[in-house]
Amino acid sequence: MPTEATFTIAADHPALAGHFPGNPIVPGVLVLEHVQRMLEANVGPVHLTALPQAKFLSPLRPGEPCVVAFTNLAGGSAQFNCRSGTRAIARGSLRFEADASRAG
Repeated sequence: MPTEATFTIAADHPALAGHFPGNPIVPGVLVLEHVQRMLEANVGPVHLTALPQAKFLSPLRPGEPCVVAFTNLAGGSAQFNCRSGTRAIARGSLRFEADASRAG
């Protein structure tokens, strides 16, 4: 299973309209949503139980590719790093449990 994947937020995404007009940046909650999606691609449906640490290091712009990488996907916890090129976007740790209600 891959532990790294890339996403891009389109310039016409509805969340960008107010975040910030004339100088749009991708809201952190959208970055975290994609972190969860990438986690689920690795381990299956999950319910996030905690986000002990999340640090946003630089803004992600619409259309910029963002790579999400995970380490230590064991025991219901993981660390994540998000980057665009060589620039760090965000990093942190999360805890999760399997979400049997969404299992295929």
